[in-house]
Amino acid sequence: MQLLKKIFDFYIFSNIHVALAGFCLTKITLIKFGCTASFSPLFVAFSIITSYNFIRFYEIKTEKLGRFKAWFLNHKNNLIAVTIFSLFGIGYVLFFTSLNVESLLILLPFAFMTVFYVVPIFKKRNIEVSFRNFPGIKIFSIAFAWAGVTVFFPLYEKGFVFNTSVCIEFVQRVLFLIAITLPFDIRDLQLDSKQLRTIPQVLGVKYTKILGTILIVIFVLLGFVQKNNVSTTVIIAIITLLFLWFSNVHKSTFYASFWVEAIPIFWLCLILLFL
Repeated sequence: MQLLKKIFDFYIFSNIHVALAGFCLTKITLIKFGCTASFSPLFVAFSIITSYNFIRFYEIKTEKLGRFKAWFLNHKNNLIAVTIFSLFGIGYVLFFTSLNVESLLILLPFAFMTVFYVVPIFKKRNIEVSFRNFPGIKIFSIAFAWAGVTVFFPLYEKGFVFNTSVCIEFVQRVLFLIAITLPFDIRDLQLDSKQLRTIPQVLGVKYTKILGTILIVIFVLLGFVQKNNVSTTVIIAIITLLFLWFSNVHKSTFYASFWVEAIPIFWLCLILLFL
């Protein structure tokens, strides 16, 4: 039992779980637009592991890592090994598959947002300003970066024209990502600096959940506009709302880090089931 817990902890904290979620979101986009043969989901997964672990190493180096610091320090070598493996995975996809390398250009603004999520863009009066600690924009930077990577990138890589359907899919994905990120902000309500002005800090937990509900309703309505996988859109919306409304500051770490982050995995499974 102890061994299983160690494996599970490593699966979560080494960012393999969140990478799988990114893989699924990218795959969902491709399926929705009638394209299944692509290496972009694999590239996204390896990139998430690499970038998220880079963030962790940067936080360790600059002594900014608060949550799980002891775990990361105790497993630093294993994290380095996983990150190196992911870098090799990225190299494999780039040089030994049919992935359109020119499509990486569209990732530049989202890569910028990822790097400067923790790395300071500039300093003002000894205060480091990054997307993560800039008041009010953390959740939006996460949603836009993830939506860009999981919608624009795979479609651009396959040569799709960015028409109205693609733009609606992007907006829909942003709304979904904000909604599933809100439980994390609710969880961290008592830990986050008041200067961050996260949505729960500004609106309170109740109105944060109401806002998330409004976003999910719009998410569903856009699904009807797309007329694509409507049934799975409704089901995943209900699942997301349940996790949002049951979230609170007392939930365990794994409520958000495992179950909420598993929603994209559930979503892909539902789409494959209804195909």
